[in-house]
Amino acid sequence: MTFQWHDWAGYIGVALVLLAFLLLQAHKLHGNGLVYQLMNVLGALGVALSLVFGATQMNWPAFLMQLAWIVIGVYGIAHSTRARREARELGGKITS
Repeated sequence: MTFQWHDWAGYIGVALVLLAFLLLQAHKLHGNGLVYQLMNVLGALGVALSLVFGATQMNWPAFLMQLAWIVIGVYGIAHSTRARREARELGGKITS
């Protein structure tokens, strides 16, 4: 069995998503934390790449799920970043 780059992207992607979920359940990561969100986005991206460039016929339901996972993760990153920035600005105004 020969592994192509997209196979490795898929395996690493699956490992990232599963590891993120394990660390969330073990209370080592927070669901709104940047590391958790990045692990999910990069993991879903790896799986999506393996689906697009793989030798077999496209699995559209799996691809659409990964696309949704990426969009939701990017939304989570943007939302958390905005919330942290607003909290920092609010904290600065109170102490000034």
